[in-house]
Amino acid sequence: MSSPAERYAAARRKAAEAAQFPALDEFALDLGFDLDDFQREACQSLERGSGVLVCAPTGAGKTVVGEFAVHLALRGRPDDPVPAADATTPPARRKCFYTTPIKALSNQKYHDLVARYGAEQVGLLTGDNAINGDAPVVVMTTEVLRNMLYAGSSTLQGLAYVVMDEVHYLADRFRGGVWEEVIIHLPASVTLVSLSATVSNAEEFADWLVTVRGETAVVVSEHRPVPLWQHMLVGKRMFDLFHDADAARKHDVHPELLRYTRETVRRLELGEGRSAGPGAGRRGPRWRGPLRPDIVDRLDREGLLPAILFIFSRAGCAAAVQQCLAAGLRLTSAEERAEIRRVVESRVTAIPGEDLSVLGNWEWLDGLERGLAAHHAGMLPVFKEIVEELFVRGLVKAVFATETLALGINMPARCVVLERLVKYNGEAHVDLTPGEYTQLTGRAGRRGIDVEGHAVVVWSPETDPRHVAGLASTRTYPLRSSFRPSYNMAVNLVGTVGAEPARALLESSFAQFQADRSVVGLARQVQRNTETIDAYGAEAACHHGDFDEYFALRVAIADREKAIARQGQTQRKAAAVASLERLRIGDVIRVPSGRRAGLAVVLDPATGGFGEPRPLVLTQDRWAGRVSPGDFTTPAEVLARIRVPKHFNHRSPGARRDLAAEVSGTGLDRHGGRRGGRSRQVTGEDHQITQLRTELRHHPCHACPEREEHARWAERRRRLERDTEELRERVSGRTGSLARTFDRIVALLTERGYLARDGAVTDAGRMLGRIWTEADLLVAECLRRGVWNGLSPAELAAAVSVVVFEARRDVDERASLPRGPVADAVDETLKLWGEIEADEAARGLTATREPDLGFAWPVYRWARGEALAKVLGSGHEIDGEMPAGDFVRWARQVVDLLGQIADSGGATTELRSTARQAIAAVNRGVLAYHTSA
Repeated sequence: MSSPAERYAAARRKAAEAAQFPALDEFALDLGFDLDDFQREACQSLERGSGVLVCAPTGAGKTVVGEFAVHLALRGRPDDPVPAADATTPPARRKCFYTTPIKALSNQKYHDLVARYGAEQVGLLTGDNAINGDAPVVVMTTEVLRNMLYAGSSTLQGLAYVVMDEVHYLADRFRGGVWEEVIIHLPASVTLVSLSATVSNAEEFADWLVTVRGETAVVVSEHRPVPLWQHMLVGKRMFDLFHDADAARKHDVHPELLRYTRETVRRLELGEGRSAGPGAGRRGPRWRGPLRPDIVDRLDREGLLPAILFIFSRAGCAAAVQQCLAAGLRLTSAEERAEIRRVVESRVTAIPGEDLSVLGNWEWLDGLERGLAAHHAGMLPVFKEIVEELFVRGLVKAVFATETLALGINMPARCVVLERLVKYNGEAHVDLTPGEYTQLTGRAGRRGIDVEGHAVVVWSPETDPRHVAGLASTRTYPLRSSFRPSYNMAVNLVGTVGAEPARALLESSFAQFQADRSVVGLARQVQRNTETIDAYGAEAACHHGDFDEYFALRVAIADREKAIARQGQTQRKAAAVASLERLRIGDVIRVPSGRRAGLAVVLDPATGGFGEPRPLVLTQDRWAGRVSPGDFTTPAEVLARIRVPKHFNHRSPGARRDLAAEVSGTGLDRHGGRRGGRSRQVTGEDHQITQLRTELRHHPCHACPEREEHARWAERRRRLERDTEELRERVSGRTGSLARTFDRIVALLTERGYLARDGAVTDAGRMLGRIWTEADLLVAECLRRGVWNGLSPAELAAAVSVVVFEARRDVDERASLPRGPVADAVDETLKLWGEIEADEAARGLTATREPDLGFAWPVYRWARGEALAKVLGSGHEIDGEMPAGDFVRWARQVVDLLGQIADSGGATTELRSTARQAIAAVNRGVLAYHTSA
């Protein structure tokens, strides 16, 4: 216990601090908890008048600093006793804008601030909502503030503070540039509060902030308010990843965990680990990890719920809930179940029963009542919000989520489980980075509720505990700028400050700041690589002849073989598509591969023209669903025909059972003598490959006994040469790269009439400056050429959808379109895109993304008032129906673009009227639920 003298000294220090920082003293009195050191340091910097960058782990309480900026703004309002700077004029009302990266976060922060300061003091501006926009404190998405700055909005008057929550979003490759635009363009009088996750180059980011914003204090905290314990689940055994905190700092994995996993791998290699189930008898090791229901049950028994279980797949999240339901898991009491039902019924009361059935409401509610739920972007937004509310209230105990949850709203848990350490990033399966691992596991441990948080990684033979230890212990999450000039940005910059000052502004971006710093390191790497390439070349040298020449022949053969394989795959797919298009109701076919392999009868040939054919079939195993050409390695062959009842209901178990029995009764072999093999390869050797192989065999180096050793060194050299060439291109392209790109964009815009020769912005340019979409120039060209004139509301919605929609995965064939005006408008749009792409290629600019036709049918049908089930079924999706969440998200983006067209000076009066009608037609049903939720 401290002495009276020590207590007196502490009181003196506290009084002196209160006198020096009176605003912070007022603010802290209302908090109900003591400020942490990093929070106090950041708030003191703010009160001194400095900008501040705060980097701290998820859940550490960074937002307290943002809320102090709100307090400072409100404290300086005119009705407060603060002396005016000029006695003749009253002090201007001070404002604070609180920006967030996503609407859900904006909504949450708005409600938090309203609860503290009252509805009259706080406003909200997002793409969907505009509430009290003239309030002294306004919460908004970052794009809204960017648009205000370019438009010179009067709302900016009196702006004193801008809080940029989650400022590390500026690394986002799609939207990150917006953060830099705002930071660069904010008036110098505005104090910037930047709140970021823990990043390893905070000092570099702060150095840049000082150059563009002036004095900026950097406050970095690595301390987690709730300690995080790391574990690995190996089969049925749970191990600590580290023995103690000291071992964690040294990355030393728990010896018992290492011993047990090595022993498990050894047993698997010897064949002991194979189960006696369906996988028995297969060659090689086969690991069966713990089942998802068992993991949840284990967490429940050990008191580790509520938990978020990250599964990097939407389908995997939904399947996990179904598996837990099938296992009979129930995590809630009778009182909790009643409260869950009450919350759900109050939130979905406006949704018609037929839509609820389409959305899988009853299965979803069954999971919720048992304390289980999925959370991913494919869900209807109101469903996600209900899951979030119930989880935060402790009613839902286990949520299976994709990684998007880690970047979104505040949903802390006691425990976080990672099923795998690999995720699909839209292009390939990639390992989690240390930054992503930290972000995901940072959800574990609720401040003020849990004494400690827990992160569990589920082990598999591919998972090395030492790799997990590296992820858990490494704090390498560097912030990398994704800033790139766009057409919209160029006309706005030129219109606001002029061409030359605009160039200077771009060169002051964080992207250019980083590029200039990184060139030195890249040049050194090029030099090291060049020396290594020479060493590899010496190792590859062969005394029999020119090995470079011999190796080039091997590479040419491999390239030709890959080209032929790709060509064969395309031909096989085309044959499968053609065979599926010929199917009729009652045809019995054989699905050669995949989960549904075996005999099946066609229930609906699905020749409606929505992209590739996906017939509805019933297998002899009683599964009913749609198959796609991807399920057929060979063309579908009609083996027999059976009668399908006229009004057959494939959702009826009894009807499925009877018809499946008829399929089995045909006597046909389920597998046809071979299991899902590839179609026979085309006989006959390729002439080019034959010639290359002849040259290879006659080359002197072919006889070298060390030929393969030389080839390995030559392959290493080839890869390193390719990497080094990329590095050289990066070095040459980095210095002044943004300004060069800007000059090319200005030249293209001048040629197309958006900028005058003297640098002035034309009427067309001013129209382009108010188009906020990735394909801004294409939209502007469509408006100028009248591509969308004369369309009906539903046709307009379909036509504009092609410039905003982007499929989650590439689909080989072009989606179909409603015939007539929509198809004509889209053809014109594609023609314009081709012209723009040619101009961009000629100038070395990144190409505008090609229009994607995959959303035209769904939004067209929706705008015409068709049922949700029919609309979702018409999506051009690889996996069948379009998820409701995806439909709502893309429909929102269509509505947003229609709103821009309705307000555009470049659109005709008739087109603006049609756009408003289209908005009304689209904003119904699930879109209306989303708006009101």
